[in-house]
Amino acid sequence: MSAMSDSKRSKTDALIEEGTFNPSPEKVGDPKFRGSEFFDPHDAVQVRYEMLRRVSIDNVSVTVASDEYGVSRPTYYQARASFDAAGIAGLVPKKPGPRGPHKIDDEVLAFLQAQLAPGEPVRARELAKLVRCELDVELHPRTIERVLKKTGR
Repeated sequence: MSAMSDSKRSKTDALIEEGTFNPSPEKVGDPKFRGSEFFDPHDAVQVRYEMLRRVSIDNVSVTVASDEYGVSRPTYYQARASFDAAGIAGLVPKKPGPRGPHKIDDEVLAFLQAQLAPGEPVRARELAKLVRCELDVELHPRTIERVLKKTGR
């Protein structure tokens, strides 16, 4: 995206596109987030950071802070752990769902590659049946095609 189109995009649009839009800004009860140009209840990262700061610096209890920022206590503890591990970048929400083919470990990949004959096409459906029978792992044929393509086959 060019710098010109970035300047025309609203902050709300940017937060949505980046996955940092707080879907429940009305739950943020901290008065700093009402009528302020700096504190934005729609900015999930800023809200989480301020919640952590309230506990760490202002010595507010976790229960009070989580209520004040409209989140559960487990959400507070998850935010704290993420912040401790990665700093402010840890407060940026991660995309949900698996990160890659989680059923294909080294053993499954080695098995798949051992079944391939040079010059022969990949028969993913047959491979899926073999993996199910031999390794007791359920794989979709398309997953097999993708992982083999990624490994150069």
